[in-house]
Amino acid sequence: MARTGFYPGSFDPVTYGHLDIVARSARLVEKLVLGVGTHAGKHSLLDVKKRVELLEHVTKPIAEHTGVKISVVTFADLTVDAARRANAGLIIRGLRDASDFDYEVQMGQMNGALAPDIETVFLAASPATRMIASSLVKQIAQMGGDVSLFIPKEAQAAVAAALKN
Repeated sequence: MARTGFYPGSFDPVTYGHLDIVARSARLVEKLVLGVGTHAGKHSLLDVKKRVELLEHVTKPIAEHTGVKISVVTFADLTVDAARRANAGLIIRGLRDASDFDYEVQMGQMNGALAPDIETVFLAASPATRMIASSLVKQIAQMGGDVSLFIPKEAQAAVAAALKN
């Protein structure tokens, strides 16, 4: 059976930090499922259909380069349940800093209690992407700033269109 990883997130919008984790995860698994969370209580700039479309587009070159099958799904339930549906043995999480670490370790332990058969793997952000957070990217874009250093051009266009509406 192929080793499958599940990388959950809001991806609102997809950033170069996300793509760094996707590319590095591709070295660990044969199949990578990107789970776009659709929590009803969270307000998103981009609708879920656009986030899925963007992820499929910007991760295609990574899949082609690595030979890893990358797919995108949505989920509105527990991450471990979505990971199980994807037949994933790993949940992959990116860490930017110590505050991410504290939160993510606690979440990983909770997920481990709920699903002992699924391991959580943490990947530290690369130095070039460590500062990137989707929430900050949205804030910069909403204030008219240049986000081209942080998100792919396809995501820039989607963010600009969403902000016009």
